[in-house]
Amino acid sequence: MKVAIGGPLKVAFRPWVEGLENVPDEGAAILASNHLSFSDSFFLPAVLDRKVTFIAKAEYFTTPGVKGRLTAAFFRGVGQLPVDRSGARGAGEAAIKSGIEVLERGELFGIYPEGTRSPDGRLYRGKPGGLARVALATGAPVIPVAMIDTEKIQPPGKVMPKLMRPGIRIGKPLDFSRYAGMEHDRFVLRALTDEVMYEIMKLSGQEYVDMYATAAKRQIADAAKAAKEAREAEKAKEKEAEKTEKEAEKKAEA
Repeated sequence: MKVAIGGPLKVAFRPWVEGLENVPDEGAAILASNHLSFSDSFFLPAVLDRKVTFIAKAEYFTTPGVKGRLTAAFFRGVGQLPVDRSGARGAGEAAIKSGIEVLERGELFGIYPEGTRSPDGRLYRGKPGGLARVALATGAPVIPVAMIDTEKIQPPGKVMPKLMRPGIRIGKPLDFSRYAGMEHDRFVLRALTDEVMYEIMKLSGQEYVDMYATAAKRQIADAAKAAKEAREAEKAKEKEAEKTEKEAEKKAEA
C-alpha cells in the first residue's frame, strides 16, 4: 500500500515534512496527531518508512458483498485496525486494548486525541481516556504530530481533491514515565493529554478551543437546523401573507 497509495500521494501532492528524525527507526511509539481530514491517515504513513497502525470502526471490515471485501482489504492494507464498538464501554475500551497490542509488538500506533475531525479547522480539547491510558500502560513515548492544510485538499461536499501541498510537522517525543502506575488517576490522564495537545497546538499554529470537537459538531448541527427551520418558517409566513393578500383582492373585486 505504501507503493500503491503512498507513492502516488507523494508525487501528486508533494507533502512537506519537518521533524522526521523524531520518529524512531525501531521500537514502540505513539503518534498523536490533530485531525483535519479523512486523508490524514494516508498522508502521515506515506511520508514514514515504518508502518503506522490506526484504528477504524469494525463495520469497514464486515460489510458483505464485493464492495465490502474491497473496502476491508483497502483498510487493512493502509494499516487500519478494526475495533468492535459494541459492549459496555464500546469503542473506548476496544481502542485502548488495540493500541496496547500494537505497541507491545514494538510498532507505531497512530491516534487522534480529539476523537473526531475538527469541524472548522481549529484544535479542540483532547479526550483523556485513549491516548493517556495507552501511553501509561505501555510506557511508549508520545510523539506530537501536526497535519497542516489537509482540510483544504478536499473540503466537505467536494468530490474532486484540490492539488496542493499539505504539511506535516513532527515534534520531539514526550516521556511520561513520571506518571508510571497512575493510569487510573483522572487528573493525571487530563494533565498528560493537555500537555500533548499543547505541543500539537505549537506545531500546528491552530487556534485552541477548550471544548470537545464532538460537542462543537453538535452545536454546529443544531445551529444549522435552527437556521433551516427559521428559513422555512419565514417562507411559510410569506406564503400565508401572499394567500391573505390574494383573498383580499378577490373580495375587493367582488
